[in-house]
Amino acid sequence: MTEPTAGGIFGKDLLDRCISCGFCLPACPTYELTGDEASSPRGRITLMRALETGHLDDGDPTLVEQASFCLGCRSCETVCPAGVEYGALLEQWRDHQWRGMRRPWLARVLMAVVRRAWLLRLQGLVRRHARARAREGSPALLLGCVERGLYPEVSRAVRRLRPEVTAPAGQGCCGALHAHNGDSASGAELAREIGARLPGRIVTTAGGCAAHLSAHLGRDRVKELSEYLVEVGHLPLGEVRVGGRRTRVALQDSCHLRNGMGVTRQPRELIGAVADYVELPNAGTCCGAAGTYSVLRPEDSRTVLAPKLAAIEEAGVDYVVAVNPGCLRQLRQGLRARGSRVRALHLVELLYMAEGSTGPRE
Repeated sequence: MTEPTAGGIFGKDLLDRCISCGFCLPACPTYELTGDEASSPRGRITLMRALETGHLDDGDPTLVEQASFCLGCRSCETVCPAGVEYGALLEQWRDHQWRGMRRPWLARVLMAVVRRAWLLRLQGLVRRHARARAREGSPALLLGCVERGLYPEVSRAVRRLRPEVTAPAGQGCCGALHAHNGDSASGAELAREIGARLPGRIVTTAGGCAAHLSAHLGRDRVKELSEYLVEVGHLPLGEVRVGGRRTRVALQDSCHLRNGMGVTRQPRELIGAVADYVELPNAGTCCGAAGTYSVLRPEDSRTVLAPKLAAIEEAGVDYVVAVNPGCLRQLRQGLRARGSRVRALHLVELLYMAEGSTGPRE
């Protein structure tokens, strides 16, 4: 990431790269919701420029609202002809806009909790996530802050499918939560700490963590699970069947995995090996989870999610697969609220089901 200029808020070359062409507008979920230029990447970059030059102060209501309203999905980056690194700009904006007590209080609480590695280890003891000591030359599984507590079955399924992947218990937060909530310096520090604690290759079942760690530790060191499985030639066994037929399964892409790391093919290949894969028309758009967004702006989060749930229902699928714990939580809650028969599960749970497990616990 380009550092801000001396005395500035943003990296000058990052702001200057935007040519205001507007290609990003139809790719932006919040612009689609509102039709408001200020709620688009182009409009937000215009606001950033006004903040940088002093034409707006950081207490301006539009600045405050738009720094928070943005999902940070980075979908705009995939269509930008100028190569604007919008994710980096958003981090620098929130570093300034959300400094100190200006950061949403709930974000401050969550960031404080995950900085305490003993609390993360404690929830792992209660929830019984996978455990396996590090071995030289073996990849290590990132257990994740949210996933080890909410979905410990995910790490256990990884270990059952790929026993060579270790799961050291004494690991903390990767720093993605901090980077996305106005403390990118701590985010980078925590990423380096994870890199030192888990030497060698790191495998993660969370797309957001994968993107953050790869940005700080290098793309060669960090692999999202589907990437790793395809790379090592993992051949899924069996298939998942429902009512005597091969099950129909859709995928919800992780925004940062898709838009930040370009990983789209691998999870689809793996699903297609054990089930009939069904591509959702909006599989690549944000589900509204967006890290802490679903707890900081729950109403907006549900509004973003609604067309996703409708598409899942219309597709006539049995399962929808997520490759990020935040997306999994968002989909499960949304589907339950609708009384849907469709179940959401993590990719590794689907693969484990195909090999004859009793299935994931809801």
